Amino acid sequence: MAEKVQVFEISGLDCPDCAKKVASGVQKLPGVQMSELNFTTRKLTVVGETSVQLIGERVRALGHDIVMPETNQNQTAQHSSNFFSFLWKRTETRFALLGALLILPGLILNELLGQEHLWVNWLSSAAILAAGLPVARSAWQNLRINHNIDINFLMSIAAIGAFIIGAYTEAGMVMVLFALGEALEGFTSEKAHASIENLLDIVPQTATRLIENNGSAREISVQVSDLNIADRILVRPGETIPMDGKILEGISSVNQASITGESALVEKTVGDEVFASSINGESALIVSVTQLSDDNTISRVVKMVKQAQEKQAPAERFIDQFARWYTPLVVVLASLVAIIPPIFFDQPFLNPAEGGTGWFYRGLTLLVISCPCALVISTPVSIISAISNAARHGVLFKGGLHLETLSKAKVFAFDKTGTLTEGTPVIMAARAQDHRAFKPINTSCSDCSDLVALAHAVERRSQHPLAQAVSQAAESLGVAEKYPAALQVTVNPGKGVSGDVGGRLVQIGSHRWLDDDILHSQEDCDDLKNLELDGSSQINIAVDGVLKGSLLAIDTPRDSSRQAIADLKQMGIEHLVMLTGDQPAAAQQIAEAVGVTDFRSQLLPQDKLIAVEDLQRQYGSIVMVGDGINDAPALALANIGIAVRGTNSSAQAMETADVTLMQADLAQLPFALKLSRAAMNTIRFNIAFAIGIKAIFMILATAGLSTMWMAVVADMGISILVTLNGMRLLKNPV
Repeated sequence: MAEKVQVFEISGLDCPDCAKKVASGVQKLPGVQMSELNFTTRKLTVVGETSVQLIGERVRALGHDIVMPETNQNQTAQHSSNFFSFLWKRTETRFALLGALLILPGLILNELLGQEHLWVNWLSSAAILAAGLPVARSAWQNLRINHNIDINFLMSIAAIGAFIIGAYTEAGMVMVLFALGEALEGFTSEKAHASIENLLDIVPQTATRLIENNGSAREISVQVSDLNIADRILVRPGETIPMDGKILEGISSVNQASITGESALVEKTVGDEVFASSINGESALIVSVTQLSDDNTISRVVKMVKQAQEKQAPAERFIDQFARWYTPLVVVLASLVAIIPPIFFDQPFLNPAEGGTGWFYRGLTLLVISCPCALVISTPVSIISAISNAARHGVLFKGGLHLETLSKAKVFAFDKTGTLTEGTPVIMAARAQDHRAFKPINTSCSDCSDLVALAHAVERRSQHPLAQAVSQAAESLGVAEKYPAALQVTVNPGKGVSGDVGGRLVQIGSHRWLDDDILHSQEDCDDLKNLELDGSSQINIAVDGVLKGSLLAIDTPRDSSRQAIADLKQMGIEHLVMLTGDQPAAAQQIAEAVGVTDFRSQLLPQDKLIAVEDLQRQYGSIVMVGDGINDAPALALANIGIAVRGTNSSAQAMETADVTLMQADLAQLPFALKLSRAAMNTIRFNIAFAIGIKAIFMILATAGLSTMWMAVVADMGISILVTLNGMRLLKNPV
């Protein structure tokens, strides 16, 4: 019997340490087999037979809110529009604001009068209670439930210690600044978390549905969730398209930047696909719905990005391990600083009468800066921001691991057809065996037309680019229905395809296949080799084992390929290799046109695997870029597989790949590489900055040169600064 799995959304998480406390607390409930809370997605996954009520009570006891599934399955935690509304919705922050109001008058008057008065100490004590009680309560609940200490416990001890030695004002400031700093940290973290959710905000909640009524169409406004597949909707000029669909009527230009990241408008006509969240241009469109609202392209993009955010990068795992040791070590250090000098070196334990600070106070200051939040938050916020930015520009990473791996790439390998080229070859000429010479496809050659018709009968259900070219030629020549669809169709990867057409075995394939299996003359071989030298693709047709003729197809490089290759070279990628099943001459022609540094031709799918392994041995980390089903094994084997989503792209390639380009534009490749490098540089800087500042304040605290409130400001400031620095990745990388 499968274990029960429940998923909740948790709000009020300021840093990854908060997520760990909640997950650990829920894990201790009776019946729970596994509890996991991902800080980046705020999703709590609970496996086991435990009631929703118990889970909710435990989460709230630890100081956080939970979205209960039975209340509304589609409900999500609401994000605050501004900092002040965020502050006000948190009970602990309202108490902190009260503490600030209590302590500020005392600070001002204390400076004016030059000495502390009793009532100033009372105000400070009240501020400690107001700002500190929620912190102390959270510390106690974590200690009671999880049996470990956290930053709330350390801050509470520091404030109590300061109160004991008579530093009332400073104790109050520590609690107020800590609570407000936690709130600001939580706000910036929430902004990063909400960045991907904003993609869904642009999709309208209503649509104009067309219903047939006595021969005319009646317009009604409906919720998009009520639309079904094949429903017809009207999209007026300037409106946002509410559902994925195909155009039934109308011609218009569409802005689909929210899906593909491309800024240019795309011309759409009858039969073309449109995406929810795209903006219609100058003309009205009637669209047939092809996907339900929960399964449209923009929803799938958001789901994929959320799943990606759940996967930790190696840098995140390293920092999590480091943080487990960091806080206990600093606590031990603080204890030793407070105890050893007074015991062994006759130093003052409390504040000496002649001024300065005692070692107990210095130990308390060290406690204040022992929080690991700045370290553990620096990495996930950077990765969330980078993945969200990539998604908005049409690049989908399936995890932070792939973001990190891409940044280390040494070599890029490319499939040719559909990746470096348009992937939409055109049949330009045909040669029937009885005529010997190739003739343009649009001439009145009945034998040539018959070749196209036979090829179409076998290829008509195939999605291969050459098969699509054959089908288009058959339609244009009016021979698409000359023969019925072939029966018993068999595909031989890298060679060709065969099928039964009216009782005849029709075989279609490459020159290599021709040499192995089909009866043909030496003259045929010589003619085909000459064509290969021109860089053309051939489709050879045989009937019952005898060659009947050939079709000639030409594919052209994408406009973006040469620029993308040049940009990658400029970014330091020295090895750019094209892997293709084409003949050497055709491969060389495309390789020179786009500017790759090397190419390997006549490769079957298994040969591409060998080529990828060889490149890995030579250069290390390799990126494989492809779009077809024959690329899927190489995409899976490469350190990073990148699928290009185009007209003829394979769903298997996109499923196998680690990264997907949502439009057939290789200009997104340099962007993705630049973003991944910027993300890793940001993470490294954040970690070094956080450790460096903490080390400085540890030295200052030990030397008695830092006050507790200065340490709080520094600690919270570091967390906020590294969060804001990570959020810079929401913008284009510089």
